[in-house]
Amino acid sequence: MATLLSPNLLIFRNHTRTAVNQKKCGLPVKIISCSCVPSRPTSQIGFYRRDLMLFGFSSSAALIFPPSGYGTEEEFKMASVVDDINAYSYLYPLELPSKKLVFKWVESRKPERYSSAAPLSPDARLRIVSERVDIIDNLIISVTIGPPNSQFLKSKDKGTWTAKDVADSVLADKAALRITSSQRMSESSVLDTHASEVDGEPYWYYEYLIRKSPTKSAQESNIYRHYVASTAERDGYLYSLNVSTISKQWKVMGPLLEKAASSFRLLPPTEDYVPPYKDPWRFW
Repeated sequence: MATLLSPNLLIFRNHTRTAVNQKKCGLPVKIISCSCVPSRPTSQIGFYRRDLMLFGFSSSAALIFPPSGYGTEEEFKMASVVDDINAYSYLYPLELPSKKLVFKWVESRKPERYSSAAPLSPDARLRIVSERVDIIDNLIISVTIGPPNSQFLKSKDKGTWTAKDVADSVLADKAALRITSSQRMSESSVLDTHASEVDGEPYWYYEYLIRKSPTKSAQESNIYRHYVASTAERDGYLYSLNVSTISKQWKVMGPLLEKAASSFRLLPPTEDYVPPYKDPWRFW
């Protein structure tokens, strides 16, 4: 079964950019999971923006998109990933033919349950449940899960949450050092936020910089890591997809990463789904 995707799939590109401005733009987007199994490559299928189609995920599938901000005849290829354990999916770039770029992804962290995932802070609230990296092109895609931070999300009603508050909640818990939430926040700078409703559920999108030297080969003080992220809530936990590159590569890589972030979806759980609250301190 195939489901048509609106041209507004590129949520980051098509919304009016206003710093830390929340926007409701109900999207007629529905992603249906027919059967979720661990991702693996399948055949590649070509699409143009006017007739984009996303197949019900039964495995990893390669798609071809004409990216926003590029020439109308230009295409780039993306592949889909489904994580059964945590019940989500997203797309990631494979090729950008016009730049003769073929991305060399390595699955640095295979999907795993929240209880056994690597923590991002000493309190182990926010954890990385999967990650892909392209070392050559300085790209990182990771999925994190963690409870809302009550300092920023005081209400249990997610309908009242703003995208800025969700971004602050996630970023406050995203630190490897034992420091305060305010110190963690000073490491990051939120550039833009907005919200969208997808199939009746809110998704929060945000763009931010991390003020850390991103690579050994890019030590300049004006080089930061540039992120776009998408967050959704389920079972009292925030699921976030973060995609990033170094700031000097943003002009080329930005449209690809924005499409990846806007493709993030929580899927109907299968029998393999393990909710984060189940056996929270089980490490096997």
